[in-house]
Amino acid sequence: MRRTAIERLLPAAYQRAAGPGSVLGALLDVMEALHAPDEAVLADVDALFGPYRTPDGFVAYLTRWVAMDHVVAAPRADAPPPLPLGRLRDLVAHGALLARWRGTPYGMRTALELATGVTGFVLDEPADRPFHLVVRVPPAAADRLALVGRIVEAEKPAAVTVEVVGLPDDPSPPGPVRAVGRASVPPPPSHEPPEEPS
Repeated sequence: MRRTAIERLLPAAYQRAAGPGSVLGALLDVMEALHAPDEAVLADVDALFGPYRTPDGFVAYLTRWVAMDHVVAAPRADAPPPLPLGRLRDLVAHGALLARWRGTPYGMRTALELATGVTGFVLDEPADRPFHLVVRVPPAAADRLALVGRIVEAEKPAAVTVEVVGLPDDPSPPGPVRAVGRASVPPPPSHEPPEEPS
């Protein structure tokens, strides 16, 4: 708050006494200096909550705001995050989408793709095992099975049992692995009702 704005809040007698070189004038200068750091933070406060603008140390905190804290679960508080900060930022940015689709195959696949940066997760519901889900992990994400397991446990419906297995390596030459991130989340499946027969 500027000195002139503080001075306007004072009664008229104090305003007259706050001239240059006065004790009250010096006090108002100190008050302006004390407000400056807080006002600088408040002027750019939206940067704290923007997933791609927030400081690195705040990203893990924001994952808790969008209910993705199971991704950063670590045995020690000072342990490094289990995935790169860019992946955490992507999860925070898509937190509303993930919350909307939680408990669905689309939601689980999207969360897995955002966290690992790998596509090709296959979700199978065996016909002979009701309320059971088999998550097949592509070879490119095989080294992140602990992370995949935490995400699957948090994203699956409560009444469903789950099994996480690796996909076999494809003997054909590998195609490009599509990276998932800022703008490459596939659209959700449409739920348009089938057309009525004529």
